[in-house]
Amino acid sequence: MCGIIGVVGRSAVNQTLYDGLTVLQHRGQDAAGIITCEGGRLYLRKSNGLVRDVFHTRHMLRLRGNMGIGHVRYPTAGCSSSAEAQPFYVNSPFGISLAHNGNLTNADELKRELFEEDLRHINTSSDSEVLLNVFAHELQALGKLRINAQDIFQAVARVHQRCRGGYAVVAMITGYGIVAFRDPNGIRPLTFGCRQSDEGPECMVASESVAIDAAGFDLIRDVEAGEAVYIDMDGVLHTQQCARHAQTNPCIFEHVYFARPDSIMDGVSVYKARLRMGEKLAQKILRIWPDHDIDVVIPIPDTSRTSGLQMANELGVLYREGFIKNRYIGRTFIMPGQKQRKKSVRQKLNAIDLEFRGKNVMLVDDSIVRGTTSKQIIQMARDAGAKKVYFASAAPPVRFPNVYGIDMPSASELIAHDRTEEEVCEAIGADRLIFQDLDDLVASVRRGNKNITEFDTSVFSGEYVTADVTTQYLYQLELLRADSAKNEREQDNAAIDMQNTD
Repeated sequence: MCGIIGVVGRSAVNQTLYDGLTVLQHRGQDAAGIITCEGGRLYLRKSNGLVRDVFHTRHMLRLRGNMGIGHVRYPTAGCSSSAEAQPFYVNSPFGISLAHNGNLTNADELKRELFEEDLRHINTSSDSEVLLNVFAHELQALGKLRINAQDIFQAVARVHQRCRGGYAVVAMITGYGIVAFRDPNGIRPLTFGCRQSDEGPECMVASESVAIDAAGFDLIRDVEAGEAVYIDMDGVLHTQQCARHAQTNPCIFEHVYFARPDSIMDGVSVYKARLRMGEKLAQKILRIWPDHDIDVVIPIPDTSRTSGLQMANELGVLYREGFIKNRYIGRTFIMPGQKQRKKSVRQKLNAIDLEFRGKNVMLVDDSIVRGTTSKQIIQMARDAGAKKVYFASAAPPVRFPNVYGIDMPSASELIAHDRTEEEVCEAIGADRLIFQDLDDLVASVRRGNKNITEFDTSVFSGEYVTADVTTQYLYQLELLRADSAKNEREQDNAAIDMQNTD
């Protein structure tokens, strides 16, 4: 999962891009990058690390210009190398920079086409570079020295025809402006907003609406599935549907875990959706366990707080903050390598013994993926003196890998894969385990926008909204995402980074 941003302004946009990336930092902690444009010249800074560590004053001063794009990344393939930090750049045609959130499911096929037919070389293993070169080739194929909005939309339409998977893209075309587009299924999120300055209109695109709000722009709406938004150098906004059979099938896991609660996605408040998840969980408990003996509901910070509070209210039991979070530790779900994840859990959370001692505790989390964190937190609750430890997940069991840009583990590393709910309960050491029903999860999110007929729920159901996800593809993904393969790539990339530093 990544965060993307683009701004066309009337004054320097470097600070706006920086501030926007800090708001989107939760979407990627591995690397960050910004590229700006002034007078036909590009200024780029990108590296591994958090936004605050990548950009110092000397870097910000060099990022000149009234137009730019930015990116925060965590590695979908599980490896971290500064060579794959975004944005990427290609000089022909016009000079195009691109940042991407998502995953192309036909990246290998496209890479062969680009080399054999389009005569383009791909220098990294990132599918974002593949997408950039596809877009660049389609613009170049127009054979024009000067292009307009319709030419850009035509190139995006060709990208949609060639690329499969989930993707939200922001690209800067030197001398023209910024174009942003979303895959024909609208799997990955993308929004845009505008404001009127004294000098004229300014526009911004971002992965989440919270970045637009924080920058002082007025949110216009989400970019529709298959749609392209083009902002020219004068800040004039152009939009067009570029996919023949677009349908909005957003990733429901955004609402479960990734997105900030103060964001609006496809017309749905993430905060309100999580409140409804808590309501549904409580209703399920009252239905299947009416004589429960829960003394207190304690959320696992931060994403489960909203669901946990509403669940406690519905059950009529106490709600308490039993864990204190160290805010200087990253999100364990997106940390590559099992060893690093295990180490970080105890560093990240500390239990308040008084809230656990002698009580039957219901812990609430947004989801259970590998089960590593859940198992350790349950043990922490027992060590703090809890009499019984129950566990509730605001999401259904995660049984299948994600192929559209979330670095879910390989299927064999998902604790619920090929296990019953009772077996998962035993594996994490809980006295009782309650999972959200998939229908209830969908209803919780859909209530905010009834026009969404279908969500991407593949991690729960194994049903993928694109037709190209085969058994062979999932097998190859299993080999790629296994921790052993990730560790090997980490060592290779570390060596490359060291050579580059030398």
